[in-house]
Amino acid sequence: MTENEIGRVIVDADIAVHRGLGSGLLESIYEVVLVYELEQRGLRVERQVPVSIRYKEMKFDEAFRADIVVEDKVVVELKSVEQVSQAHKKQLQTYLRLTGCKLGFLLNFGEALMKRGITRAVNGLDDDDTFRLGVLAADKSGFEKMIIARKGAKTPS
Repeated sequence: MTENEIGRVIVDADIAVHRGLGSGLLESIYEVVLVYELEQRGLRVERQVPVSIRYKEMKFDEAFRADIVVEDKVVVELKSVEQVSQAHKKQLQTYLRLTGCKLGFLLNFGEALMKRGITRAVNGLDDDDTFRLGVLAADKSGFEKMIIARKGAKTPS
C-alpha cells in the first residue's frame, strides 16, 4: 500500500473511533482503540515506537516515542486537547524527518467534530492523483487541515 492509501484507512478508522467514543478521554485510550481498528482493517501497526537520533558523534537511543507507526510508512501522533498548537505540528514534522517517513497525521480527539481534528503532514511525499483529500487551510510548514472528500470530489477553495 502507498502512504496515501494507508492514510485513507487511518482517517476512516480515526473517524470511527471518534464516533464510537466521543471526545474528552485520555490519549492512551484513543491509542489502544485506534490501533485495534487499524489492525482489524489489515494494517501492521506499532505503538510507542522508540526512535533514535544522531547528533555528530552522539547517539540517543530513545530520543522520542512515536505514538503509532503504520506499515513502517506513516507516523500518527494523537492528542486529546482543546486546540492543537504549532508546537504539536512542528513535533510531527520533526518526527517525519527523523524517521524518514513521508506522511504523518496529528489526530486531535479533543475536537467535537473529528474532521476538524485531523492535521496531515508530508515530508517529500508525491501527490496521489487517484485520491484527493480536501484541504480546509494550509500553512507554510506543509500542514493541511483536512476534510474527507471521496475520489472525484472538488477541493474547497
